[in-house]
Amino acid sequence: MFTSPSPGHSPLVLFDVVLFDRDGTLVVDVPYNGDPDQVRPVAGARAALDRLRAAGLKLGVVTNQSGLARGLFTAADLARVNARVDELLGPFDTWQACVHGPGDGCRCRKPAPGMILDAARALGTTPERCVVVGDIGSDMIAAGAAGAAGILVPTEVTRAEEVAAAPAVAGDLGGAVDVILRRQRLVASPAGVRRRTVLVARPDSAGDVLVTGPAIRAVAAGAERVVMLCGPRGRAAAELLPGVDELIEWRVPWIDPEPSAVDRSTVDLVRDRVAAAGVEEAVIFTSFHQSPLPLALVLRMAGVGRISAISDDYPGSLLDVRHRVPLGLPETERALSLAAAAGFPLPPDDGPTLRLRELPPAGLPLGYVVVHPGSSVPARACPPQRCAEIVTALADAGHRVVVTGGPDERSLSGRVAGSVGVDLGGQTSLGELAAIIAGAGCLVVGNTGPAHLAAAVGTPVVSLFAPTVSFGQWGPYRVPWVRLGEAAAPCRHTRASTCPIPGHPCLASVDPHAVVEAVRLVGVR
Repeated sequence: MFTSPSPGHSPLVLFDVVLFDRDGTLVVDVPYNGDPDQVRPVAGARAALDRLRAAGLKLGVVTNQSGLARGLFTAADLARVNARVDELLGPFDTWQACVHGPGDGCRCRKPAPGMILDAARALGTTPERCVVVGDIGSDMIAAGAAGAAGILVPTEVTRAEEVAAAPAVAGDLGGAVDVILRRQRLVASPAGVRRRTVLVARPDSAGDVLVTGPAIRAVAAGAERVVMLCGPRGRAAAELLPGVDELIEWRVPWIDPEPSAVDRSTVDLVRDRVAAAGVEEAVIFTSFHQSPLPLALVLRMAGVGRISAISDDYPGSLLDVRHRVPLGLPETERALSLAAAAGFPLPPDDGPTLRLRELPPAGLPLGYVVVHPGSSVPARACPPQRCAEIVTALADAGHRVVVTGGPDERSLSGRVAGSVGVDLGGQTSLGELAAIIAGAGCLVVGNTGPAHLAAAVGTPVVSLFAPTVSFGQWGPYRVPWVRLGEAAAPCRHTRASTCPIPGHPCLASVDPHAVVEAVRLVGVR
């Protein structure tokens, strides 16, 4: 069924560079250390780093060293300590050290992203192709603000709220390397034979469809024609995706949050449409809590000969490729790994970023921040009054603020915009909303579809993220972000659609001035 990769084929590479915090991550933390004799690597550090080098990854160090600004050691002392780290654990391909104090307002001291941006530039790559490994929250904030991936390796000084907010957590340095290499391995696969008509299914909401976009492009690269089965909540997003030739819409009863009764005539109609489209193969994309097996049965009845899906349940003869993935993988990579397992790797001239078809111009003057207060899931929406306070704080800081919302959110957007924001609620299609976000300096939004629109057009996100689902899975993918909200709130990982805690504390606690600082951190002046 599959051919060997062509001589020029190279598998998809997620990451080029891994950047490490120094103290507490690579070496035992000795506060303000200026003595190379006190440098002691953490357990297993050299072996872990050598595994990354063997995999072809470049390595660097990004370290805050305010002891120089405080007069606690000299530049020569710092150079000797770094040289000792390099002797024990190196070679490292770049060293980036911030020698400023906490109040100096520099661009490099973590949680600012300057050192990560400089390291990526020095090594000839981009921040989204970097992983940052560190032991405290400022390492993860800096990674997000740069658009890099982040893995936290906690120590005894790491606060519980920093662990809860991290996009990924590993028990030690070797575990962090395992995560990096596993993510790379899952999306890498040789190309298979070219197919004629392939169906891809993602019958969820707009955000679910958008994060599956790179995997759908991977399928399109290996097929002559792609038919997409989507739901009514995701159709507008599906229409924006490159690589889709035909849409079949179905409110799938076991997927839609407000399902209608199972109706045989509707199932028969969908089966007949799939058969009429000449579908030979299907790839069913799902979230971790969904089963692909009912849809696989319908597709078998339509005559589809080969079906691939992720399934923990025994599929019998319903699946030809039963793929398994670990929990916590970013949804985009989860979908890419399934496409690769089915024989549809993303081509090396494409990248795993979200992407849209060409958009119309926004028609707005440049220089604004978008605030999108609504959400399709109430538990993920920041309270309206707090959103209004955020708009006021941004306006007071000198930002022009545009407030957006869906057709049923006009009252909400008007309330949030007040007298200082430009209210565009209910006045745009999804494509027009994407164009507005594309022209913005950044988007302030909860965990909802427009966050993924921003990722698809490369706009930084200030994510007011309710912890009901995993940020590592559902946070903005491969764009600069800053996460705000109480990550360790009692609703964490409940998947609640309505907030179970009185007062919605995880988002009601967001400080509007912290939003202003987050906007600055992702580069909006």
